[in-house]
Amino acid sequence: MLLFLEALLWGIRFMLGAALFSFMNVVAWRLPQGKNPLSGRSFCPACGAELQAQDLVPVFSWLALRGRCRRCGAKIAVRYLLAELLGGALAVGCTLRFGAGLTLREGLFGMSWLALTALLACGLLFALALIDAKTQLLPDSLNLLLALCGLAGLLLRPAMWASSLTGALCVSVPMLLLCLVIPGAFGGGDIKLMAAAGLLLGWRHTLLAAFLAVLGGGGYGAYLLAKKLADRKDHFAFGPFLCTGIVIALLVGDPILQWYFRFFLTDLLPDL
Repeated sequence: MLLFLEALLWGIRFMLGAALFSFMNVVAWRLPQGKNPLSGRSFCPACGAELQAQDLVPVFSWLALRGRCRRCGAKIAVRYLLAELLGGALAVGCTLRFGAGLTLREGLFGMSWLALTALLACGLLFALALIDAKTQLLPDSLNLLLALCGLAGLLLRPAMWASSLTGALCVSVPMLLLCLVIPGAFGGGDIKLMAAAGLLLGWRHTLLAAFLAVLGGGGYGAYLLAKKLADRKDHFAFGPFLCTGIVIALLVGDPILQWYFRFFLTDLLPDL
């Protein structure tokens, strides 16, 4: 019985994350068009038919409909299913990282308040990455919500206030200064994104997130140059790499940093 209840609780967490990322998909589609993500029913982009409740169950609806609209039979892109699976996986990851909450005082949906805050931040980062990849813009409204997640995390972990405030500045300020020296080096949205994320991450994990973003973005840029898909004057969206680095640092930053310091200080610098 206990095993069944535990499995049910993990299922609820997974479905919560899947539902959040399903909604963030809608946000990423509507917001750049100037539409309100909170108003109006979801509909099929092919025939315009409003989706019913049975069409909106994360993961299961896509599988039951075999990736097609119930009315017109048009294909529903597999990215919707993948987004929901990613959201479910991140909900599980946030719970493992930040703890469960089995009472209302501890949290909700079997997740601690800090785990829920981290999951919401991951959802916002997902929407930001999708929007930036398409438009090369990072909406201020989503960056503001991410900053509010950081403030909520600070209230839940007041001992981290110094690290959080330093995290908000340690990458965003150098990015801003670099933009003053090299116009267009970074977009204003990128700078605001790192300031907002730094509140939640703290300075160590913010530096790690920036490093991972530069590593991924640099590799992608080198690929584009090698394949002659772009030249040195072209720009590409850096936000998705920042968002990915932030999520990685948020969930597994501690083991990465522990490995890094152990490898470099113990193996490469044994005399220190």
